[in-house]
Amino acid sequence: MMQQPAAEKEATEETKTKARILVSDAMSKEGLAPLLGQDHIECIQQNVKDVEDQDTYDALLVRSGTTVTPEIMDQMSNLKIIARAGVGVDNIDVDAATKRGIVVINAPDGNTISTAEHTFAMIMSLARNIPQADASIQNGEWNRKAFQGVELRGKTLGVVGFGRIGSEIAKRARGFDLSLLVYDPFLTEERAGKLGVEIGTLDEVLEKSDIITVHTPLTKDTKGMLNRDNLGKTKPGVLLINCARGGIIDEEALYEYLENGHIGGAALDVFEEEPAQNNKLVGLNQVITTPHIAASTKEAQLNVAEQVSDEVLQFLNGTPALNSINLPTMSKEKFERLQPYYELSKKMGYILSQSMKTPVQDIDVHYSGEVTELETSVLTRSLVAGFLQSRIDAPVNDVNASVIAKERGITYGEKHHTNALGYSNLMQATVHGENRYFTIYGTYVKEYGPRIVRINDFNVDFYPTGHLIYIQHADRPGVIGKMGQLLGEHDVNIATMQVGRREEGGDAIMMLAVDKEAGEEVVKHLTSIEEIKQADKIEV
Repeated sequence: MMQQPAAEKEATEETKTKARILVSDAMSKEGLAPLLGQDHIECIQQNVKDVEDQDTYDALLVRSGTTVTPEIMDQMSNLKIIARAGVGVDNIDVDAATKRGIVVINAPDGNTISTAEHTFAMIMSLARNIPQADASIQNGEWNRKAFQGVELRGKTLGVVGFGRIGSEIAKRARGFDLSLLVYDPFLTEERAGKLGVEIGTLDEVLEKSDIITVHTPLTKDTKGMLNRDNLGKTKPGVLLINCARGGIIDEEALYEYLENGHIGGAALDVFEEEPAQNNKLVGLNQVITTPHIAASTKEAQLNVAEQVSDEVLQFLNGTPALNSINLPTMSKEKFERLQPYYELSKKMGYILSQSMKTPVQDIDVHYSGEVTELETSVLTRSLVAGFLQSRIDAPVNDVNASVIAKERGITYGEKHHTNALGYSNLMQATVHGENRYFTIYGTYVKEYGPRIVRINDFNVDFYPTGHLIYIQHADRPGVIGKMGQLLGEHDVNIATMQVGRREEGGDAIMMLAVDKEAGEEVVKHLTSIEEIKQADKIEV
């Protein structure tokens, strides 16, 4: 056998000790700067489909151009981390990565400033008719009277959704002498005071604002948040801006109010369907549009690339990933033991968030029984992430949940106990608000999976998944019949029902699992039943 030359052997062994990073989409050298020039890292830019030695790479960096499938992960058998240079991770199969022990990270705040600045550019353009005036001059006209605008000074800016971008909007608004009225159901009075904004209900923001900008995530709850019913409550001539997500504003309703003159103008960077080439809003003179470019600046694109490059470097150097979308990396054995409790903790977070719709100040998590033998800090972060997921305008994950909770003025902690109330394992979570609290208890049973076994002081037993309706009511004969009849009238079929009460004739609860999501109208009608005090739909 021919002996390998010493120089080649030395080079090969050196390569083996280096961490190999594959950059599958176009990124500038400036964005990759944290990784380049590192003695212990080899960084290669090439489309993953064209790479032959895929099983030799430790990290994969992508933008939106590469779809990271389970097949690619299987081929890249040595992969430890996938980094998305951007906010969305739609092009990465996160569940598949989690099952393979691969950490997925993104850059959740890299485009915050870019989007905030674009929002203000849209506000100014709308207030002063800048695009329309420019088009007029381009057509050889000089019509000053046609483009009279309005000043921002002294006006009220309504901000719907007050996360990172909303907060940056507030900073800039003060420089224009705008008053800030904010709707965010999870914003506490304490945090609002620190940021110098006034809290209002959604109706108050719509009724009192001269200009309204939306900055919420697009979820089932926020889709169509501004619609035909409530847009009519706005001031005549109001200006409306959406640089968040298409679908938050009902486009049909917006078109009607623009056509009849009630809404003075709209500035849209996002649409329900993109590209928006056949959207009838685009043809209206009082509407200005951009092709989903709020995050498209040189600085933002550089920021997201630098952010994930730096985080990949730190991760490969042994530091936990700050912006991990999934579980922190751990051994397969630990992951398999932890996974059922992890799923339970996330579901408990979802339920707590949707059952406690007022601002929250702290979250207490208690563990007892077998679960205390595991890494419960991971479970606590999972629960907090699940709780925050529907409340903010940026991706939440198990690691950055603590940072986001702190930004929101929410503290959390965990304790271990010996008393598991007769269960082999028990997780208890309580959220405290300004005037109330909410507690749920969960356990994992190998034969039956995750179970919720108690809500506040009421004993229940249900599987936390699918479409749920949580009802608080008086324990009187006929309540269940009235509730069932009403749901039947709305074609909502009950799959299972759990009823809990403290004493005969006192307070009681029902947890219903239904075959399809109950609409807001159904929930509203439920509370019209005399004995029902509150009804909340919960999606798990």
